[in-house]
Amino acid sequence: MWRFLLLLVCTLTLTLGSVGTSTDPSDASALNIWYSTIGSPPQLTGWSASGGDPCGLPWRGITCSGSSVTEIQLPNAGLSGQLGYNLNSFKSLVNLDLSNNNFNGDINYNLPLSCEQINLSGNKFTGRVPYSISQMPSLKYLNLAHNQLQVPLDDMFGSLPNLAKLDLSYNNLSGNLPSTFSSLASLNTLYLQDNQFTGSINVLADLALKDLNVAHNHFTGWIPAKLKNIHIISDGNSWNTGPAPPPPPYTPPPPGRSNHNSDGNDNPNGGGKKSGVSGGGIAGIIITLLFIGGVLAFFLLRKRRRSRRSSDEEKLNQDQPVSILGSNEVKEMKSVQSSTSAMHVPLQPAPCDIVKPLAPEHHNPSNDDEPFKKKPTVKRANIPPINASMYSVADLQMATCSFSIDNLVGEGSIGRVYKAQFPDGKVLAVKKIDSSSLPNQDPEDFVEVVSNISQFHHPNITELVGYCSEHGQCLLVYEFLKNGSLHDYLHLADDFSKPLTWNTRVKIALGTARALEYLHEVCSPSVVHKNFKSANILLDAELNPHLSDCGLANLVPSTDRQASHQNSGSGYNAPEVAMSGQYTLKSDVYSFGVVMLELMTGRMPFDSSRPRQEQSLVRWATPQLHDIDALTKMVDPALKELYPVKSLSRFADVIALCVQLEPEFRPPMSEVVQSLVTLVQRANMSKRTIGSDSFTSRPVDA
Repeated sequence: MWRFLLLLVCTLTLTLGSVGTSTDPSDASALNIWYSTIGSPPQLTGWSASGGDPCGLPWRGITCSGSSVTEIQLPNAGLSGQLGYNLNSFKSLVNLDLSNNNFNGDINYNLPLSCEQINLSGNKFTGRVPYSISQMPSLKYLNLAHNQLQVPLDDMFGSLPNLAKLDLSYNNLSGNLPSTFSSLASLNTLYLQDNQFTGSINVLADLALKDLNVAHNHFTGWIPAKLKNIHIISDGNSWNTGPAPPPPPYTPPPPGRSNHNSDGNDNPNGGGKKSGVSGGGIAGIIITLLFIGGVLAFFLLRKRRRSRRSSDEEKLNQDQPVSILGSNEVKEMKSVQSSTSAMHVPLQPAPCDIVKPLAPEHHNPSNDDEPFKKKPTVKRANIPPINASMYSVADLQMATCSFSIDNLVGEGSIGRVYKAQFPDGKVLAVKKIDSSSLPNQDPEDFVEVVSNISQFHHPNITELVGYCSEHGQCLLVYEFLKNGSLHDYLHLADDFSKPLTWNTRVKIALGTARALEYLHEVCSPSVVHKNFKSANILLDAELNPHLSDCGLANLVPSTDRQASHQNSGSGYNAPEVAMSGQYTLKSDVYSFGVVMLELMTGRMPFDSSRPRQEQSLVRWATPQLHDIDALTKMVDPALKELYPVKSLSRFADVIALCVQLEPEFRPPMSEVVQSLVTLVQRANMSKRTIGSDSFTSRPVDA
């Protein structure tokens, strides 16, 4: 009897101890939330939206080790929806298999960092390969095949020493292979077939690959010799079929190699001691001399042409009395708060006299002046055609009243912006590039910049309408946006404009995020903005955002730009920029986070008028972003508490990710866009959020 009672007590103790205590609470909660996120599908037997014990009771596809969830294996489970945003809550998950389901949308950046195996193949994922992959040092297997992933791969594979198998096949990935592929020391299987990859595969040459499939892409060049000894499938590309090119003729031979072997032929009679130079060596010397002579002739001819052009321009300046700048410009300029592209102050152009155009008879163009003619001849074969109209200086002079100060609407680091009223009634904005921004550059350099800018086509990027490259002047013509910049709307409010509502602020954040995503992830090569700030976000009649200054950052040397930002204390620059002066995609992400802080708080990024601890917006706000009570106190008072608290909290979560100190932890813009899209979709438009989105534009007439 005593033995029976003792056995019964032990059994009850073990049973009761297992109920409700077998699973780590954070893992159980994460599964509850994820189950709700994907729509509580009935086929997930044992699952629940709240409570439960995944490790103590049978939940389909869940495997535990102790109290921690270590595996989620749900292949072919008929699941759909988006992947969810809380998977990084699993701290011990090593195997995630959701293959052959119907998940769609982007693969979220917050995947479990502890994973060793991830299989998301056979779904409908779009977007890009998530950057969080770079933070998974234990990852051994990654399969994202048979999805709809696109855009180029990020250079994010440098910290994956254990990755042995990578399958990205049957997607729409494009661009060149990232250089950090060369760091995948353990990679033995790589499947890249049926994508849109371009360039060479030389970055794979030194990997320990055993199985490689690169078929049906757009690869070019030669297949490295080292890869021909493994199992490789390479059909459906544009490989060069001839022998690989020899080293350039001016490449010095490796030290210690004697001349008699330089042609690669052995002397059949043992003539290794034969002195002199072989026929191949003589040919190499002749080719080298011809090459050097050609280079010298090129530079001498270019110097002579520049000298002749300077002489012609000096003669033109002596003969032509009309100034390009116009007589109305003055040295003492009033303070203008806007950016280089701030095409906003909607002033009515002051009446002006007819400006006499530059007399064509005063200029005798020679062949050297081809870039300045009405239809410039672009000599560089790799410059794409310009998708913009050509304007003359005379036309722009007349439209701006000879660049009158009354039509000045903005001034920045590379020039001034003027409002231009044309005879047909069209109103545009003319950016007049300072000559100091193009020091000692050939006119074709400016034509190349214009060509690149004219390729940008996105609803949230200011559209280039035309340009002018004439008589040494460089001007850009853009669409005119009468509601000014976001900076003005937030910080220079007047009686004619209502405060931006919460919904409008979220819309502005999403639109500018899409613009940066386009520059970073759609353009090839990627474009770093380098000067992202609220003054460069212009608002149209419906308060839709348009990002300006895209493609112009290279007109200002990085060192000058860094000094300018530091002197002004802008508060937009990422910490690494202040240290090195180097801008990257991730520094743009940081600046975007700062603009989101502006939208949320109504404060400027740096405000010396505030108490010392509050002058830097990022330093003051960052510690409070996850404290909901503190967060509600940070919100712009102009909103008058008309915002949903949940939306505010999610908005702050995105900010916190973007302004992280370490660049590698900031998400790519595609994931920021997805977060904001989800925020908008989940927004509860309750009575508390109803604030009129209507507005009154600043008056057009002064």
